Amino acid sequence: MAAGFSTLAAKAEGAEGGQIDLGTLSIEQLAQIEVTSVSKRPEPVSDAPAAIYVITRADIVRAGANSLPEMLRLAPNLQVAQITASHYAITARGFNGGASDKLLVLVDGRSIYTPFTSGVNWDLQDVSPEEIERIEVVSGPGGTLWGANAVNGVINIITRKSSETQGFAGQVAGGNAEFRGHLQYGGTISDTLSYRAYVGGFRHGDTSLTRTGASARDGWHKVQGGFRMDWAPEGDLVTLQGDIYDGAERQPAAADQTMSGYNLLARWTHKLAGGSSLQLQTYYDHLEYAVPNRFANALDTYDLQAQHNFTLGNHEMVWGGGYRVLHDDFPTTLSATQAVQFVPQSRTFHLWNLFAQDSFSLTDRLKLIAGIKIEKEPYTGVAAMPNIRLSWAITENSLLWLAASRAVRVPSRLDRDVNQRVGSLLIITGGNMQAVKVDAYELGYRAQPLTNLSFSISGFYNRYPNLRSAELTNGALPITFGNGMEGETYGVEFWATYNPTIWWRLTTGANWLHEDLRFRPGSSGTGGLQIAGNDPEYQLSLRSAMNLGRVTLDLGLRQIGALPAPASPAYAELDARIAWAASDKIELSVTGSNLLHAYHAEFGTVTNTLQVGPIGTRIQRSVLGAARWKF
Repeated sequence: MAAGFSTLAAKAEGAEGGQIDLGTLSIEQLAQIEVTSVSKRPEPVSDAPAAIYVITRADIVRAGANSLPEMLRLAPNLQVAQITASHYAITARGFNGGASDKLLVLVDGRSIYTPFTSGVNWDLQDVSPEEIERIEVVSGPGGTLWGANAVNGVINIITRKSSETQGFAGQVAGGNAEFRGHLQYGGTISDTLSYRAYVGGFRHGDTSLTRTGASARDGWHKVQGGFRMDWAPEGDLVTLQGDIYDGAERQPAAADQTMSGYNLLARWTHKLAGGSSLQLQTYYDHLEYAVPNRFANALDTYDLQAQHNFTLGNHEMVWGGGYRVLHDDFPTTLSATQAVQFVPQSRTFHLWNLFAQDSFSLTDRLKLIAGIKIEKEPYTGVAAMPNIRLSWAITENSLLWLAASRAVRVPSRLDRDVNQRVGSLLIITGGNMQAVKVDAYELGYRAQPLTNLSFSISGFYNRYPNLRSAELTNGALPITFGNGMEGETYGVEFWATYNPTIWWRLTTGANWLHEDLRFRPGSSGTGGLQIAGNDPEYQLSLRSAMNLGRVTLDLGLRQIGALPAPASPAYAELDARIAWAASDKIELSVTGSNLLHAYHAEFGTVTNTLQVGPIGTRIQRSVLGAARWKF
């Protein structure tokens, strides 16, 4: 008889280093997964009053996803579009692009936001599936707890403690698009001190095509290594972890872009009396990337955060603050025909924040959550981000919630300090763009009406009074960036999980988005509304996961609506993975991606010059064979 999802999951939970997790948690277990992204304290996902989707390690492995963007495709409340082999457009609830700037992403509490665009350089981020505990994806504002740029959502990537990754683990894989390998070892120094170290890398070929059928020259390679140590004396947990990486990406008409970086994070969590806790965290992050004879960028980030959780009567309180210093440098090689410069070339940013949130029970089933964050940044000063949520546990297996929030996206270096010339003509210059604001309203319902069925549905209405726009100077060049656009977005997000049998799971997702954007009176409307982003009106997904004895079969089908500008037709694609557990320690698999078309476009093939990011290409069908082991 085929093993059930809950049976295999239980085996994995009980294994210290031998069992490869081929299963998926049962629906009841999924509802009890503890998440921290909604309230900055552990709570079951079933009690979290927000549109939150959890991607587990088993989900990632079974999908055959190796990069973070491919892992995030598993979240039905995200829009993920591949632009080139190394670049993706990722957002929640609209405004997608190569430099999406309304989504905050964290890796173990370390923000990977860049002040260059207020977005994320996805090609610089790499976390092995073997290290990941879960990925929490919250759609909707999270500014009260997480700060600026958590405008439309928060992605929180949480890795496993080193005590949970003991022994050797590794993977080798190869196919028509890429070759990759990963090796990891975990051990103990004492009963309370454990560690792990890893090294990995990949090489991806020039597999994409331009709209004319020529090679997109988007191949790239990267190597990365790192470690984590966890010390757990009674009442405390001290974590020290870091990573270092180096790589290069081919360019369509230039020398290869080089990239490198490293980070180091330390965190101390101390349990206090009465279930209270205190957490201190600090990290340093350094990155560099450059195209020879064109430009370079170096960024150093220093961050310190403190958080205190405590209970006072029926009030569950969390408060804290943080201080961050960012120093960047953008040296540019001048050209006789065109040059992009940042003025000044280097900047040092000092940011601080204070936040507090109270969750208190009005009745046994009714809870009110209210909080505010005060954040100061150098371009626009102090911003307040309040949040209020009401949750009603209608039954033990259903939750109704509603929320009203405000969040901001602070100006980036690209908004304020960029200068672009063609010959002697100044085309773009720094303006006086202010922080982009959103007032967001949400209503959601989550339920498990049957033991083998659960679902979540949420509706939202967002109002943006001052979106980023490109403005002419007195009706002529140069262009500056301002806040001459406004509008509203509204939509619905839905996902459900159903187990037809003990060995088969179906997961479906759907979202619908409507955007009503317009230029404010007096705006020049330069570049059109498309500079705000490029979003499908709808997307649908269906995933099937089967346990057939020692064989697992996973299928993923997605249907994405058409994009307006850069134009992309609607498309459907199928991903599949079949795996065989040769033993309790070895798994062999074959993964196929984009199986319905030899090539397809996900983010257009022509770009607007006022949008940031690479030009889209046609992505190739790929097949990857892999071997995973754990001893």
